[in-house]
Order: sequence, then C-alpha cells, then structure tokens
Amino acid sequence: MLKRHQLISSPQILAELVDALSREKFVQADERQLRSFLSILASRALVVTPRRMVSVIGEDPDDDIVLSTALEGKASHLVTGDRHLLELARFRGVRIVTPKEMLELL
Repeated sequence: MLKRHQLISSPQILAELVDALSREKFVQADERQLRSFLSILASRALVVTPRRMVSVIGEDPDDDIVLSTALEGKASHLVTGDRHLLELARFRGVRIVTPKEMLELL
C-alpha cells in the first residue's frame, strides 16, 4: 500500500506514535519489531512540518497537529480512530475516515 499511496506525517506525529507504541497494550511486539516498523514508516512517509497550526479541536488541542499535518501535506484523506477528528468528517477538503473506511475505499 505504501508503494501506491503517499503517507504523510510530521515529526510530532511520529514522536506520538513512538510514545503510543511503547504502552503496555503493545507489549507483545518486541522492541526490534517496533523499531523496524517505525523505520519503514518514517522512510516511506512524506514528513512535513506544518508552517501554520489550525485551532479547531477545543476538547483536545493536541489533535490540531494532525489536521495541520494533513493540510501541509495536501492529504486527500486523514485516517484516524480519534473521535474528535472523526466528528468533523471533512476539513478544508480533507476527508476524515476510520482505518476500516479507508480499507474499503482502497
């Protein structure tokens, strides 16, 4: 999938992913597997640094970096499980979908 579609991320999102994957619920994956996954992800992604931050998600302002990254990278879709972002459904032309919805689109 990464060969046919461009993944867009930012340093902030990659750092958050590293933090999330270190949590207990991911303990079944060993550290070598996680490092390999993150390395592949970072090498294949277009990593952008948002020049302008939007301020949209009042309940969870940390989600604004995700929207800002999508806009900076000119994403067509934002794939997330975050309810605050999903409630928007679309933001400035970016369609916001669940992973399941994205798989169905592909």
